[in-house]
Amino acid sequence: MVARLFWRIFPYTLVVWLISLALVVPHHSAQHPALVNGVDAVAITVSDMDRATDFYSRVLTFDKVSDVEVAGEDYEHLEGVFGVRMRIVRMKLGDESIELVEYIAPKGRPIPGDSHSNDRWFQHIAIVVSDMDKAYLWLRQNRVQQTSSGPQRLPDWNKNAGGISAFYFKDPDGHPLEIIFYPLDKGSEKWHRSRDKVFLGIDHTAIVVDDIVASLEFYHVLLGLQVASQSENFGSEQEELNNVFGAHLRITALRGTGGPGIELLQYQTPRDGRPIPIDERANDVVHAQTILVCVDATETARKLRDSRVGFVSSSVLANRDYKLGFDKAFVVRDPDGHAVEIEQK
Repeated sequence: MVARLFWRIFPYTLVVWLISLALVVPHHSAQHPALVNGVDAVAITVSDMDRATDFYSRVLTFDKVSDVEVAGEDYEHLEGVFGVRMRIVRMKLGDESIELVEYIAPKGRPIPGDSHSNDRWFQHIAIVVSDMDKAYLWLRQNRVQQTSSGPQRLPDWNKNAGGISAFYFKDPDGHPLEIIFYPLDKGSEKWHRSRDKVFLGIDHTAIVVDDIVASLEFYHVLLGLQVASQSENFGSEQEELNNVFGAHLRITALRGTGGPGIELLQYQTPRDGRPIPIDERANDVVHAQTILVCVDATETARKLRDSRVGFVSSSVLANRDYKLGFDKAFVVRDPDGHAVEIEQK
């Protein structure tokens, strides 16, 4: 209640600055380094792996890096799903990666057909394109399911987002995706180096959050990701992009020392987005989890437990067969219930 009143009284950028000043300075010093280095990948649960890999490789030009199948007690404890057998395909676009995860057993539930962009289970990856017109035409030719009515150019009055073009659509399972084009004065310098490909890489993953203060305490103060930018987006372009009437968002971008960023999307209006169901599990197709990299998984898990973060994993998994490319890992949930896997590589 206090946090919501605070937002009404103070401007958004001032609040973020005050949070950084009041919360970050005492916690981040030479004695308290960040718990995580950055985002390694985003894992997405899919219902049909062959269909999913065809879509991401043929339509979005991702390359397959690995394809493994795992089962057993360790993975049950990692994901909180009993009797698990998973097929996991890692795919790469540019320097960034995703992991597609099919639960061969047990099967989970499909994505709710009435999902909206302001529901808090929303999580997408933003794929940078070199030419929005070419990318949109290619997606139309491949008959993707559109969320946006078409590409939207954000207005110039928006200092931090003006001139950016974006478009929302869905993969075959209904997972939300975004393509985004950055003008020369926006985005990372890497997105302006080469224009010989249409699909370049992943700039960030975006998640809907209810309370930006609680989210920043988790991602920024506790985990150590840094606030990179903030913007307040509203107007007809944002409504058409998100397909949410009256959409008014406060967006905070976070980054680590490497990998894609994380964008926290807080809807000021409308406030009718639904929370993540308390019984959502990793085998449900709506499930996605952000994979973060740390130096010491055991110590990181201890600090998160001390901070009363909710754990999905019963313990830190020691990856004895190394099929999934990490030494140790565990899964927690952020204040809104978004799954976060933390890996020691």
